[in-house]
Amino acid sequence: MKKIHLLLLKSFIRPFIVTLLIVMFVLLMLFLFKYIDDLIGKGFAWYIILELMMYNSATNVAMALPLSVLLSSIMTYGALGENYELVAIKSAGVSLRRAMYPMLVVIVVISIAAFAFSDYMLPVANLKYYSLLYDARKQKSADLIPENIFSNRFPGYTIRVKHKDPDGQTLHDIMIYEAGGGNAAGSQTVTFAKTGLMYRTKDDLYLVLKLKDGIRYQEAAGDKGGMPRQQLTRFRFEETEQKFDLSGLKMTRTNESEFRQASQMMNLRQLDHFVDSAKRNIDSTRFQNYRLLSAYLRYYMVPKKSDKVKKTISADSIVLKDQSAKVNAINNALSEVHQIQDALRNRVDQHEEANRNVRRYILEYQKKFTLSAACIVLFLIGAPLGAIIRKGGLGLPVVVSIIFFLIYYIIGTIGEKSAKEGEWSPVTGAWIGIVILLPIGLFLTYKAATDSSLFDIEIYRRFIGRIRFWKRNRD
Repeated sequence: MKKIHLLLLKSFIRPFIVTLLIVMFVLLMLFLFKYIDDLIGKGFAWYIILELMMYNSATNVAMALPLSVLLSSIMTYGALGENYELVAIKSAGVSLRRAMYPMLVVIVVISIAAFAFSDYMLPVANLKYYSLLYDARKQKSADLIPENIFSNRFPGYTIRVKHKDPDGQTLHDIMIYEAGGGNAAGSQTVTFAKTGLMYRTKDDLYLVLKLKDGIRYQEAAGDKGGMPRQQLTRFRFEETEQKFDLSGLKMTRTNESEFRQASQMMNLRQLDHFVDSAKRNIDSTRFQNYRLLSAYLRYYMVPKKSDKVKKTISADSIVLKDQSAKVNAINNALSEVHQIQDALRNRVDQHEEANRNVRRYILEYQKKFTLSAACIVLFLIGAPLGAIIRKGGLGLPVVVSIIFFLIYYIIGTIGEKSAKEGEWSPVTGAWIGIVILLPIGLFLTYKAATDSSLFDIEIYRRFIGRIRFWKRNRD
């Protein structure tokens, strides 16, 4: 048994690691394709991109791990069945269920590790990832002076360059407009140059434009003889330099504490504390709304002694018998109803938003456990499927595993969305995919243990042939 168990473990570990790396790589490429426009051309240091990719890979574990377990289990038992090793194991008196025990132990260990990862490491990775991605997306482009565009990247300046050489540094037909460029208030300066050279200082604090063969116009409001007059200064230059401050264009990191209230950034203890506090706040708000409403409850129906409702409206416990008094009472009641509606409108929206947040956080709480459960359930589907189809490699197992994973993912996505909208409870929305796939896994395990030819095409062909023969004879 030890040799058989070692054989199964060795057959599983290698494809599991390979498929996990492949799936992580594919998901990472999808991330890069999605945010390529937000990352390229902004002058990020290489380690910023690498850090963002590392955090994204950590957030993808929740999707990559169950798919890797499913695919590797199908490949492992499919290869054993294709090479008739499962037949040899069964001929030695070892059933498929016993052969699955060591693998099940490994999957349970992986599930425990997945739970620890989702509770301790994933919140930190999500916090780092989303905060860094937010700062990267709001970062301005590193192309500070584009061609044929009036650029306002530098405060107080408007720059236009007609043409740039392929090196990106040599400029032609430059115009720089500066508001308040002179010493006098309200002055304006316009600089024209035929060519120029653009480069950054060594400390990367300034952008320097070395302008050649140009002219500068400076217009300022003057004061001569008590009458304000415009003064225009013009001078030519062969070469001059102009610096622009780059400190305001550098990437600034947002304080991570601003993202800590999101559900993805919390562990179980924090989620439980937040849900408990949110429920208490909702109860307190509901009580405040009741107190606000109770102040207006002065109009009500008065019951008779016979417990039947009397069809007269009373105000302040005085029965109104005069018709005009009744009309006034009804109008006052309608007016106060509108006041109540106006007072409660914002409170109702806040109450709905608070309930939506509670559902979202409860759903995130449940997802800490569903990741581990998904690994076990998908293994119960993958292992018997591999034993039944008896195909290894990256052909049919990949197709079958993707189909089942898409079923699990689509059901889970529908459940999460329905739970967030309040159509289902958060527990139901989080576990609906597991509940649906678990009976399928148990059924496939039973079929594989009884050597069922569930995917034998010849059996279905014979069945269809019998139906056709029965219809032909009937006709």
